[in-house]
Amino acid sequence: MDLRQLEILRAIADTGSFTAAGARLHVSQSAISRQVLLLEEEFKEPLFIRFGRRIQITPIGETLLQLSHRVFEDIRDTSASILDTKKTLSGTLRLVGGMTVCLYVFPPLLKEFRRQHPDVDIKVITGGTPRLLRKLRSGTADLGLITLPIDDQALATVPVIREELLLITPAGHRLGASPRPIATESLVRQPFILFEGGSNTRRVIDEFFIRADIKPRVVAETENVEIIKSMVASGLGVSIVPFQSVAREIRGGSLRVARIAGQTLVRETGWVHLRSDRVPRMVREMMETLTRILPRLKLAPSGGPKSAAVKPEPATAKPEPIPTA
Repeated sequence: MDLRQLEILRAIADTGSFTAAGARLHVSQSAISRQVLLLEEEFKEPLFIRFGRRIQITPIGETLLQLSHRVFEDIRDTSASILDTKKTLSGTLRLVGGMTVCLYVFPPLLKEFRRQHPDVDIKVITGGTPRLLRKLRSGTADLGLITLPIDDQALATVPVIREELLLITPAGHRLGASPRPIATESLVRQPFILFEGGSNTRRVIDEFFIRADIKPRVVAETENVEIIKSMVASGLGVSIVPFQSVAREIRGGSLRVARIAGQTLVRETGWVHLRSDRVPRMVREMMETLTRILPRLKLAPSGGPKSAAVKPEPATAKPEPIPTA
């Protein structure tokens, strides 16, 4: 069996006759018949049943037909991939992500990507997870960096960032006075400013409240982490946020950060794109760029869970104290 025979088999199945297949491939009907006969002799089974001028493919013929589809698809994809690597990337990449990702991950990521691929035009869209997933499903966005998990059969996910969520308080707040982890009972009756319900980050926080048997007193909800930080710094309450979003304020002294005793709150963020056998090179290059710059991102204080390009096991080591200023 060779590629030419598989090509002949596809032409017969597509056109419905040996004569038409020969015309498509610019060979004689007798040459088509000869190649089919050789295949039938090789597999000792008929590939087509003839009814006068009509033919019907047999189960063995159908098996070989499906093989031919796979083989020629692999050949096309491999050829396209080879040609793709020789081209300078250009065009538009439509990227989506949540507020925290857009504020703290996309700027260094896109700076590095543009350095490598200056001819690519990048369009960034932010918003709530349901809106971003709709854009990815509909094809109006190419790639998203979104908090996991995502349960959608049309979309493929690749975990890439695992980051710690920490309690933040205004400077001078009694909960931030000690470098030690905060006891869960100290959080009872505290006013909380939280991410809006429905997000995966909020799900992690709500699951913590359930485990700790705490009914939080929520005084404000927003998807904007900058609003959360401003409200906390003003003394309106405390919050639980990703460390990278407050690293600058911790250094500046306007906010303090603490772990919660006996708890490791972690959220996972991953790449999301339409499920496909062949991921576009532009998408692959963006994903690989993030893997390269991950060590530069400040995702956790010392002693916290590490960020990783692949999903790590949950941290089990006892956390170290966090500097509070």
